[in-house]
Amino acid sequence: MFKTVSALALSLVALSQPALADTAYPNKPIHLVVPFAPGGSTDIVARLLGQQLTAELGQTVIVENRPGAGGNIGGDYVAKAAPDGYTLVIAAAGPTVINPSLYTKMPYNPAKDLAPITMIVSEYNLMVINPKIPAKTLQEFIAYAKTQPGKINFGSPGNGSPAHLGGELLNQMAGLKMQHIPYKGTGPAATDLIGGQISMMIDNMPALLPYVQSGSLRALAVAGDKRASAAPDVPTFAEAGLKDYKLTAWKGLMAPAGTPPEIINKLQATVVKVLAKPDLRKRLVDLGADPVGNTPQEFAAQIKSETAWWANLVKSTGTKLD
Repeated sequence: MFKTVSALALSLVALSQPALADTAYPNKPIHLVVPFAPGGSTDIVARLLGQQLTAELGQTVIVENRPGAGGNIGGDYVAKAAPDGYTLVIAAAGPTVINPSLYTKMPYNPAKDLAPITMIVSEYNLMVINPKIPAKTLQEFIAYAKTQPGKINFGSPGNGSPAHLGGELLNQMAGLKMQHIPYKGTGPAATDLIGGQISMMIDNMPALLPYVQSGSLRALAVAGDKRASAAPDVPTFAEAGLKDYKLTAWKGLMAPAGTPPEIINKLQATVVKVLAKPDLRKRLVDLGADPVGNTPQEFAAQIKSETAWWANLVKSTGTKLD
């Protein structure tokens, strides 16, 4: 009798193992949504992370670009996806903490409809100009721009993006009248900046630094408390003469609200693991992005704090979108 029961028990365990394996996360490809066009820092970070997650999780991570409405289209798509861990978003400051203050009608609430997993990197913002502009320093650019009221324009990856508000903040602090030209991503904006269709841009360093290194663009200042190790010769805005200029940037991983905690925790632990790899860390730092890998709770607290900070900046610049 004992042998029969034991054999039956073993059979049941054996039968249950495939079922458990089938339900283990992840057991199919994961879609990683980038709410901007290819070529920007969000896209760069997504593809670097996607490669590493594919290797660690044993499932293909598919990067999808869903640009538009300052990141709202991609964010809304993920917010309304099934909360099962198979549709994630690379969150950036723009759609996550700025858009709620910019848009009268948001299609979703980032703080409530998305679940924080971890901040992947904090990034430096870099001010770059077309090399044909007769300025080698920030102060020279400001002086030149003042002689060209209404004729100097600056680009950004979209209305209401940190790059847009960063340009408006420079207008405000330096007494300039630069015109804003929005694009559907950093890549298209950088292309026009190199071509001379626009004059200046302040955006995430990972997307712009390669153009500086090749000589296609000229860097004037970096927004940060210290110089970036990836561009040690570029002064901070404070060193360049604008002491209180501040423009934060980061990329994080988020899932639809309601995603099971065990999936959130597994993804967070996996991201922390891959960020510890020397090759990836060096790659990110060389691009101007410092690896973070904090907890979901820490990421949520930062989102809350920055939402309030950006709301004040949006109000002070008078920027509003419908």
